[in-house]
Amino acid sequence: MGKILIIIGALLLVVGLIVQFTHFDFSWFGRLPGDIRIEKPGFSLYVPLVSMLIVSVVLSLLFWIVRKINF
Repeated sequence: MGKILIIIGALLLVVGLIVQFTHFDFSWFGRLPGDIRIEKPGFSLYVPLVSMLIVSVVLSLLFWIVRKINF
């Protein structure tokens, strides 16, 4: 379990450095078709369905790959 956490931490560090120093634009995240946004005076509702679906698929693939490597 320790090795898996170290690898995930290293991947997060690499992704963070890429985002920080290349100014990779994530402005599309949360504004995808299928994300629900309702804004009215005094009320706002935001439900990022498609964005969280993408996060779920990416994390599922990442954990599947880590499990297949079989540390």
